[in-house]
Amino acid sequence: MFPDRIKPFHDISVDPEGYARGWKNKTGGKVIGTLCSYAPEELIFAAGALGFRVFGSTAAISRADAHLQAYSCSLVRGALEDALAGRLDFIDGMVFPHTCDSIQRLSDIWRMNADTGFHLDVVMPVKLDTESAREYMVAVIKKCRIELEKAIDGTITDTDLERAVLVYNGIREKMAELYTIRKDYPGLISGSDLHAVVRASMVMDRGDFLRALTGLVEDLEKQAVAAVDKGKRLFLAGGVCNLPDFYSFIEGAGGTVVWDDLCTGARQLTGPIDMRGDLTIAIARRYSGRAICPAKHRGITARGGELVRMAKAVKARGVIFFHLKFCDPHAFDYPYLKQMLEAKGIPSLLVELEDQVPSAGQLQTRCEAFIEML
Repeated sequence: MFPDRIKPFHDISVDPEGYARGWKNKTGGKVIGTLCSYAPEELIFAAGALGFRVFGSTAAISRADAHLQAYSCSLVRGALEDALAGRLDFIDGMVFPHTCDSIQRLSDIWRMNADTGFHLDVVMPVKLDTESAREYMVAVIKKCRIELEKAIDGTITDTDLERAVLVYNGIREKMAELYTIRKDYPGLISGSDLHAVVRASMVMDRGDFLRALTGLVEDLEKQAVAAVDKGKRLFLAGGVCNLPDFYSFIEGAGGTVVWDDLCTGARQLTGPIDMRGDLTIAIARRYSGRAICPAKHRGITARGGELVRMAKAVKARGVIFFHLKFCDPHAFDYPYLKQMLEAKGIPSLLVELEDQVPSAGQLQTRCEAFIEML
């Protein structure tokens, strides 16, 4: 691997808060936190701010328990814990998209108890496959643009939007190339390295990230022909993955993740934006048409059909579902996803984790057993 190219991504992945503080001190810009890939980051970037994905926390939960039930997912509990403990005091505002019930309720609790600047709810449609939903999405994005302008006490011009879309289209294009390299030559870049790049993409100044990513992809492409990997090809599906060691467990057991459908993965990187015409409308169309998560709806079995298609396209021998414990949307979808995979002869494994209790030994044993049977 190319240590000079990959180290900056790992540094940011390990300490995203430190990076955001440093960026803010250096630039004087605003940092706007998000908790979901449906947050309209293009608008945040166009506003001159740094979009910062709040990943949750591995810290012990104490303060958040006064506001959330113990059966709330560890992402929600950990994020609130960090906010109440002052570990997110560098954030100037939060954007909460309308996604799962837990994040919707967290938004209310956060607004009343956390000290992270302005608070913006972006109430996107749940059903995405109707003309009325697409029209509503346009209205939501236009409203978000206006509310962000008020929050930053500035103007988001069409030129700002064009610059943001160019950068985000570039990121999605280069990330698609990186994933393709991983799919075709999985021995060239490790799963934990790819995980670090993806995490950095949600924290790092997006212009700087695009330049660093472009350099990494160019270096990898030069070495692609020589890369060899004999690991059993696996597909990773689920929500938020905050455990880079998970990839090491898989690779140590003789497997290799060649693609994923994760909230903190390929799902958030889908959907280029058409730069012809009104860019606000084009951004709205991107969020209506991108790969969906279980908190959105586009046909009863749309997610299952797409999961089967992708798993077969990348020649995966098995699928590992990576879920946070108490994540209801993913838990509701899991039975039919598993059934659709089985109907096509694709075995799967479900692992449930909490950020505060990673259970590394048990996870490693289960991965080893699953990969051995493939």
